[in-house]
Amino acid sequence: MKPLEISAPAKVNLRLEIKGKRPDGFHELETWMVPVSVYDRIRIRAQEGFSFRCEAPGVPTDESNLAVRAVRVFCEALGVAPNVGVDLWKGIPHGAGLGGGSSDAAAVLVGLNRLFETGCSLETLSELGGLLGSDVPFFVWDSAAVCRGRGEQVEPVEFKGQLSLLLVKPPFGVPTPWAYGRWAQSRELPGGNYRAQEFAWGRLVNDLERPVFEKYLFLAALKNWLLEQPGVAGALMSGSGSTMFAVLEEPGDSVARLREGLHGEFGTNLWVESCKTLSGAG
Repeated sequence: MKPLEISAPAKVNLRLEIKGKRPDGFHELETWMVPVSVYDRIRIRAQEGFSFRCEAPGVPTDESNLAVRAVRVFCEALGVAPNVGVDLWKGIPHGAGLGGGSSDAAAVLVGLNRLFETGCSLETLSELGGLLGSDVPFFVWDSAAVCRGRGEQVEPVEFKGQLSLLLVKPPFGVPTPWAYGRWAQSRELPGGNYRAQEFAWGRLVNDLERPVFEKYLFLAALKNWLLEQPGVAGALMSGSGSTMFAVLEEPGDSVARLREGLHGEFGTNLWVESCKTLSGAG
């Protein structure tokens, strides 16, 4: 049986609004997410027993990895033996607010469905994904989407056109549970830019910038710097961070200029990547 090769895209949150705390301890969300052209790669092959490999530093290879847990959840639900090997190559930074771990888990669910020819619908795979994490169902649907509940209620939507983005991640991450836990008590910093940015295609706003900027002043400064640059139409933190993305008016030479400016202003240890929004993962 030929191994399956699957691309697992990153995402950005164009809009993330928190509606309040839920009785189950999670937060009620409404977020608009789109996949973008930065990818992890996954290979799934049939074999005797189970194995998982990833050589990227800092990426766990035990059950704390969502991709590993996805194999267990799928096989237990469908009653099949986990006789598969999964290899992961990371192109999405770990702990970046870009959904890499969730995308990997969704890719594993979709891949196992093909490998075992179990014929699960997207609805079924999405339900399995919801057992793993709030963002996993979004990636199963392979589409821009508005997500509600704790993020697991996915409404695929058409995203007309294509945005050129510049992703910027500092050499630290932001713990997602901490960011949500601090939201209710957080305050806006003087000089911070939290207002919604309006465009013909929608608006940029992220309620988690308030708690995150309060602790990580670097990210507030990074956003302000991006918004001041020629050729940048808008800027926002993705998810709970720490990645900031800039919406570019014209990609062209502005990417090289912005990269040089970022490294000069904030240091050369930033991860900087240009990409585009996708109508689907492809």
